[in-house]
Amino acid sequence: MTETLVMGAVAYSPQVVTIWEGFKAHFLAQGLDFDYVLFSNYERQVEAQFQGDIHLAWNSPLAWVRAERMARARGLSVSAVAMRDTDRDLRSMIVARAGSGIKTLDDLKGRALGVGAIDSPQATLLPLEFLARHGLSAGQDFTVQHFDVLGGKHGDHVGGERDAALALMRGDVDACCMIEGNLEVFAAEGTLPPGTAQPLADTDYYDHCNFTTSPGAPEPLVERFLEILLAMSWDDPAVCPLLKLEGLQRWLPGRTTGYAALERAVEQQGFYGPDGAILAAGYRY
Repeated sequence: MTETLVMGAVAYSPQVVTIWEGFKAHFLAQGLDFDYVLFSNYERQVEAQFQGDIHLAWNSPLAWVRAERMARARGLSVSAVAMRDTDRDLRSMIVARAGSGIKTLDDLKGRALGVGAIDSPQATLLPLEFLARHGLSAGQDFTVQHFDVLGGKHGDHVGGERDAALALMRGDVDACCMIEGNLEVFAAEGTLPPGTAQPLADTDYYDHCNFTTSPGAPEPLVERFLEILLAMSWDDPAVCPLLKLEGLQRWLPGRTTGYAALERAVEQQGFYGPDGAILAAGYRY
């Protein structure tokens, strides 16, 4: 019997089924026996990688950090083998309400900052790490209001970021955090009409999702998966709709250099232990 390459993905929205059914059909047409398993959260998905249930996972950056920690603690290895072009060199923003008098980071002292879900790299962990490196401590120099939407999905749904932006508009918080591209999105949809918010600071650049291999994944199948994946072309009318759904123009080889800031954030905020154990207080998934 032909071995099937099984991938895990998190169902952060209904369109995930459409996306991976399309990719499954494409891989099968290219001669790779491929299937996928959907998880309700990244924590279960990463654990499944170490239980032999899936060969690779479409992981968030935070899930990558946990998988790498779990592997290292067990004397095993995982690899980030591919990512989207849109997963590289991203930034998050701290945005202040217009007229709030907040013009510099120091002006955040004594103010309220809205962040996304507790497990959101882009709207919580990375901005708080950035502020800590600039001498501002959450809970001491400023208060933090979490908009904790859909725990376990690592902020993929954007709901927490949008809720924080709406709180900014209501005046419930003085500033909020979001991934850079969402300022334009929120302006276009009316969540943050133009002129109501002003960028205060940008975080360092970081990378987002990647395909993470599981320990002991069958190398020939992974190699064939990557061969097909990296050959997908925006100019191919059969493939282009799938790439649009997944938010990229081309797949690139994976890299791990863009996760250093998130590693620092996980350590500084005590989200995971060195062995990948979940330490974050109040985290529900």
